[in-house]
Amino acid sequence: MSFQFTDDLDHNIAVLKAQFTGDSTFVSREIRSPSGLRCAIFFFDGMVNAVAINESIVRPLIRETRSRLTAEELAQSAVQINDSRVEPDLSLMLASFLYGDTVILTEGEARPVVVNTKGFASRSSAEPEGEKVLRGPREGFTEVFMTNLSMLRRRLNDPRLKFTFSRIGERTNTVVCLCYLEGVADEKLVRTVQERLAKLHPDSVLDSNYIAERIRDERRSPFPTLGTTERPDVAAARMLEGRVAIVADGSPVVLTAPCILQECFQANDDYYISVEQAGLSRLLRCAAFLLTLTVPALYLACVLHHQELVPTRLLLAISAAQRGTPLPPASETFLMLIVFELLKEAGTRTPGVIGQTMSIVGGLVLGQAAVQARFISAPAVIIVAVAGVTGLALPKLQSSTTVLRFALTAAAALLGLYGIVFGLALILLHLCALDSCETPYLLNLLPRVHPHTEDSYLRAPWFQMRRNRFLAQKEDK
Repeated sequence: MSFQFTDDLDHNIAVLKAQFTGDSTFVSREIRSPSGLRCAIFFFDGMVNAVAINESIVRPLIRETRSRLTAEELAQSAVQINDSRVEPDLSLMLASFLYGDTVILTEGEARPVVVNTKGFASRSSAEPEGEKVLRGPREGFTEVFMTNLSMLRRRLNDPRLKFTFSRIGERTNTVVCLCYLEGVADEKLVRTVQERLAKLHPDSVLDSNYIAERIRDERRSPFPTLGTTERPDVAAARMLEGRVAIVADGSPVVLTAPCILQECFQANDDYYISVEQAGLSRLLRCAAFLLTLTVPALYLACVLHHQELVPTRLLLAISAAQRGTPLPPASETFLMLIVFELLKEAGTRTPGVIGQTMSIVGGLVLGQAAVQARFISAPAVIIVAVAGVTGLALPKLQSSTTVLRFALTAAAALLGLYGIVFGLALILLHLCALDSCETPYLLNLLPRVHPHTEDSYLRAPWFQMRRNRFLAQKEDK
């Protein structure tokens, strides 16, 4: 800390003003009461609740009848606000002050009083655009730290819900909270995440992804090994299953650990609709995962290397559609895959409904024009469209399926079906070796790592969902 307070108020005022020279939002006000009490308050304009300062700090101090107050008397009896404390640690005082609290200094005291007067503007807790549901809660996390924690506390009315705070980032000094249910989350898991957070020493943390990329397992894996959500009901449900949640100040995205492959095929709607509908939706997502990976690869393998596996009429139709096109099947398939990803990226970056319209209309117009101009064959357009649309059914695996789709397509173009089988075998081996916070990534999906839970491939009805902790170590008694 570059400054120290003394019992001289004038010196303390000068020190604090010098610390924030050039900051026009820094506000200092000296208060004198008729009884002779002399104090000074400091805050940042735009970060505080002005009404709270005027009604709970300024007015009581002006009406104070005592001429001299200790820091304890100032915090406990003079200031009329629910959260005020003496803070001798200047680093903690400065962190609270920069985050919207008001600092009070009085004559004859070197210890400052910190008063909670946060009042900065925040976004409403609207439903996240990327995690909308047809039925269920419509609330989403915001960028305000304590608001996000209150959403979790409101859903988990359990004294075993624990919040552990830490500060990460030398410049931003971002508050990060580790949330878990004591007795439900495995103690080893909690210690593992705490140790990983303690080892972080980044220069800044402006979003939860700054943390995720540093603490996740297998950083080069295309599969996500840390869960993310913007919905408090999802975060609470995962904590009830034994996971831990990481909340970063300034980010509406909450991290959950461990992350297993099973949750990538789950959707929020699965738990708010009937069990039959949820089961059918999960089966469709599993089929979509296989289709988006293998459809382009199977098309090239059959057309280039294994024509004998294709029915004669279908093979003749494909051959007729390719007649007159300048590009071979492999080149046109890769070209269409790249164009589809470019259209998807452009639609994502274009704001509002315009982006969706542009991606749909652009794909239709470009595809139809390319086929009519005999630049691309119609089968290639159909195959790529099927692969792209099925990939959209798995938003949590979009980046993974994009990378693996290109890899399997290249393997099929070179080696045919043997390349596809070899590529799928490598993916399966990678998944078997993958862990998330020392938890097998294929938990619930393989018999050897099957825990006590009824929520795996299909969701069981709620009246049968007795044990939903996917990390349970023994039978509940």
